[in-house]
Amino acid sequence: MQFFPQAIEVLKTLVIAIGAGLGVWGAINLLEGYGSDNPGARSQGIKQLMSGGGVILIGTTLIPLLKNLFS
Repeated sequence: MQFFPQAIEVLKTLVIAIGAGLGVWGAINLLEGYGSDNPGARSQGIKQLMSGGGVILIGTTLIPLLKNLFS
């Protein structure tokens, strides 16, 4: 039964890392959109940045609740 808490911690770390990567990619697209005065790139960048933040929020709040489910 020790496997589940460790697996959940790994899952939490992976989800947070994916969200951070998506947020960084969104910030790069946002800055690129401002640099080239491209509203499409700015829109895509802000969407990616916000979705990265949402994925990080899921990783920090919902994934740890799985520990209680399996214990």
